[in-house]
Amino acid sequence: QVQLVESGGGLVQAGGSLRLSCAASESTFRLNAMGWYRQAPGKQRELVAAFSSGGSTNYADSVKGRFTISRDNAKNTVNLQMNNLKPGDTAVYLCWCRWHGLDVWGQGTQVTVSS
Repeated sequence: QVQLVESGGGLVQAGGSLRLSCAASESTFRLNAMGWYRQAPGKQRELVAAFSSGGSTNYADSVKGRFTISRDNAKNTVNLQMNNLKPGDTAVYLCWCRWHGLDVWGQGTQVTVSS
């Protein structure tokens, strides 16, 4: 099974930026759909940004214009550039992909935005 490892989380003040990276154990070129979800305490896991199997990108309304997802197939990574962060963005961010019909998750990385 493919493995996903996130990095780049941390503590940042409101208005700041962070860049998350997800390294996959196999070629991202072969992975149909992949992206980022987040889960805040007491809340359901929600989609942040993802590439669909058709190659299009989807963003949560709350992050449009602030977050950008990208992928580097040469390095087998998917990245999330997060700008103008808000306290409401505080959550554990999880990398996700669909692999042979299965949902695969990374272990998550904490993002904390202070006001």
